Amino acid sequence: MERPVHDLLTTMSVDSDGRTLRARLEMLWKAGNMVRRGLWWRLWFKSCTGLLFIGKHVTIRNPEYISAGRDFVAEDYCEIQGLSREGIIFGDRVSVGRFAMIRPSGYYGREIGAGLKVGNHSNIGPYCFIGCSGHIEIGDNVLMGPHVGMYAENHNFSRTDVPIRAQGVTRKFIIVEDDCWLASRSVILAGVRVGRGAIVAAGAAVGMDVPPYAIVGGVPARVIGWRKTDAGSRLETGCHGTT
Repeated sequence: MERPVHDLLTTMSVDSDGRTLRARLEMLWKAGNMVRRGLWWRLWFKSCTGLLFIGKHVTIRNPEYISAGRDFVAEDYCEIQGLSREGIIFGDRVSVGRFAMIRPSGYYGREIGAGLKVGNHSNIGPYCFIGCSGHIEIGDNVLMGPHVGMYAENHNFSRTDVPIRAQGVTRKFIIVEDDCWLASRSVILAGVRVGRGAIVAAGAAVGMDVPPYAIVGGVPARVIGWRKTDAGSRLETGCHGTT
């Protein structure tokens, strides 16, 4: 008796990474559909220097403010809003994960936000929220886990006779330098610079600058270790600014 075709596809031609022929065909089919969608969206982007891989049910608003480098990936169900003073700029081989949201501006007539710049070979993880109403800059080779939040504005609340929502907001930059790892559910607040090579532990809330190659964790985040032995001479009792 002949074996069913699906059995052949799942058992024959396993490559060196363990992928069956069926798995490779499914991957090619998905990539082809993403490229097809990308061909449409590249007509509307401000600039694009390579292929766009656009997943299913991706929401892209104001694409004329968005620039992308080579092999940009927007995974299924993510949302990218382009409307911003400085635009949304993605470097080469940047990916935006499933259900992630990039919002520089509100949808209902609020002041236009600053925007976002992401370096080469960096990712925005699944379910991340990038609130780039203040300028956010993410360097090269930055890893971002699921559910990371970056908020470049704070509500003003000094008056008690006026509702907080009526007191406006203060917008500040966020800068994440090259080769950082922001672990799952970490939060980066307005005015923070995360130094080169730093690691932000899962669940940490970062409200002060992180020195290069520091490992920070906790709420509020504090230095809990160093990636370089010569960095141990730095003050380890908190997250302090870099010069």
